[in-house]
Amino acid sequence: MVKRRLAILGSTGSIGRNTLDVVAKKSGMFEVVSLAAARSVELLAEQARLFEPEILAVLDEQAARALKKLLPANLKNKVVFGSAGYLEATLANDPDLVLSAMVGSAGLLPTYAAVEAGIDVALANKETLVAAGELVMAKAGEKGASLIPVDSEHSAIFQCLMGNHKNEVRHIWLTASGGPFRNYPADELAAVTAKQALKHPNWSMGPKITIDSATLMNKGLEVIEARWLFDTGFNEIKVVIHPQSMIHSLVEYVDGSFVAQMGPADMRIPIAFALGYPERLDWGLETLDLTAMSDLTFEEPDLTRFPALALAFEAGRAGGAAPAVLNGANEVAVASFLNGNLDFCGITACVQAVLESSGHNGADSVAEVLEADRWAREKASDWLKARGV
Repeated sequence: MVKRRLAILGSTGSIGRNTLDVVAKKSGMFEVVSLAAARSVELLAEQARLFEPEILAVLDEQAARALKKLLPANLKNKVVFGSAGYLEATLANDPDLVLSAMVGSAGLLPTYAAVEAGIDVALANKETLVAAGELVMAKAGEKGASLIPVDSEHSAIFQCLMGNHKNEVRHIWLTASGGPFRNYPADELAAVTAKQALKHPNWSMGPKITIDSATLMNKGLEVIEARWLFDTGFNEIKVVIHPQSMIHSLVEYVDGSFVAQMGPADMRIPIAFALGYPERLDWGLETLDLTAMSDLTFEEPDLTRFPALALAFEAGRAGGAAPAVLNGANEVAVASFLNGNLDFCGITACVQAVLESSGHNGADSVAEVLEADRWAREKASDWLKARGV
């Protein structure tokens, strides 16, 4: 395998940290040319000392000043900030692969810029395809850039589709753990706390995606992402609750066969697959002990208790700006819940209210997608303020 130059966007988050852990296992195969984060400058400085990237990008000038004070004088890192800084970290120094793991819609512009430049993207930022899937995939096709999914579910589907033809597929099945409140009575959900919601039963993830998993919004966002990644219709995408999180997703073929991808609940495995693709490499990661596995069970998702999944299907089918509105409103609502200002059921209620007030206008450019995102955030904030939040 030829040594790959990596730009890692979101290096201090869960995916970014796991990526650098994987890279360190085969350091001779990779060169980290840039790292981007928001404000976790202490961790970013530590990563800079270990991997010596040429460019470090942070959210704003204040974070940039703080980062510079933490860097040893012998390190010759260029520190940049803001949107322009993130784009420089994405495109400078000719990366072979951009790992897109920034949280939320902040990842859209850098990811689109990478694709527009013809650079392959290992995609962990699902919001990019939720908000602008049609635009991003069209640009990738035009420029010859590949999008290799990093989400465990989409990586699983990607692997299950390898060597087969699209017209042989009947359904794509996305598995979901069901989150920490899978068996909670509906009348108790409003009272759950952020501390409870952040205790995912199987995965260790960042706070935003963990809350999305608890509401099942994360699975809804993954449905929209899958529609674009795999060029399929919403009627062909199914969701099933699989509490053990050992089967990461499945593909059902027209002859009645199911192909499933299995593995431990360890994000380093799909990350390693994306970094090594199209080769499979021995990374020394944990594997399943099949003889020690418990029963594998599957359930229908409960859309009454967890309506976020149905909302995502609705927004995806509506198309245009609706998915960007869904995502933008959800980010505001989740942040309010994490801050202790909104109850758990209020997250989906806020998103639904914003969606219903939206005209679902077109999203024919990145600028229009970003405007839909801005509008949704403003409307979500207004909805919260009107309720004293």
